[in-house]
Amino acid sequence: MNSTAIRVEALTMSYAGRDVLKGVDFEVQAGEVFCLLGPNGAGKTTTIEILEGFRQRTGGTVSVLGMDPQAQPCQLRERIGIVLQECGFPRQAKVAELIDSWRCYYKRPRELEELLKVVELTEHKHVQVRNLSGGQRRRLDLALALAGDPDLIFLDEPTTGFDPESRRRCWTAIENLRSLGKTVVLTTHYLDEAEHLADRVAILQAGRIQVAGSVRDVARRSGVKTTIKFTANERTRVAALRSPCLAVELTGEMAVCRTDNPAAALRELLSWAATHELGDLDDLSVETPTLEDAYLELVAQSSLVSGGLN
Repeated sequence: MNSTAIRVEALTMSYAGRDVLKGVDFEVQAGEVFCLLGPNGAGKTTTIEILEGFRQRTGGTVSVLGMDPQAQPCQLRERIGIVLQECGFPRQAKVAELIDSWRCYYKRPRELEELLKVVELTEHKHVQVRNLSGGQRRRLDLALALAGDPDLIFLDEPTTGFDPESRRRCWTAIENLRSLGKTVVLTTHYLDEAEHLADRVAILQAGRIQVAGSVRDVARRSGVKTTIKFTANERTRVAALRSPCLAVELTGEMAVCRTDNPAAALRELLSWAATHELGDLDDLSVETPTLEDAYLELVAQSSLVSGGLN
């Protein structure tokens, strides 16, 4: 059973009388990739800075690796790695030289060759920073965050501005961290990235966690329906109009059925097609809610309740 790496209870934060965090609660288990999602201004950066020990909270309880980041910053920073949105390095330094200089700051650093392998920079170890691509520099950021062999890594928008190939390479590096047993806390605006990488996600909106759980749990709890589609030929169009019990709608050339119970709906749909002698339904597909679907729905719901975005 995994232990708890981070526990946050009733976390509050106020700036100049404005409540940014209004009672945030969540947990991160050791060894998992946990993604914190939310619109701009929701309080993600504030929450992460409190966890890292760089900002003092107004109220609530926070435990990171068994320590209060507000009271034990030095001990905590020996066990965490941080990748900020933007990092700057000496342009003349070579990759291996820079990583080695970082390793010197720690009592038990990770081996240089291991770090290069994890972030897929072994073949670039003698390349100067100025000659690296944007994606390679980002993976160098990650190598430096791992130099002290931390138990917990914070990644803030790690692939912003990347081309598709660079994003995939960064994803591989993050997946390598999971295989090493590291705990990763990730923030991103790319919902496909969160869906691909995260074991669990939490959506922060209006100063509170609106929902937390696996991607499948979050999608289910959002209330977004599963969509069943097939191409509607002339015979299907006529039959669809006579089948209100199935809630089949015609949209252009497609017939669409939205349901909370896709297995039952699919059985009924196929039975309906057989009854009307429609044969195989062309281009039949079942589209379950994505994390993006769930996120947009949940953010919209909480915006209506709170009267707008923070």
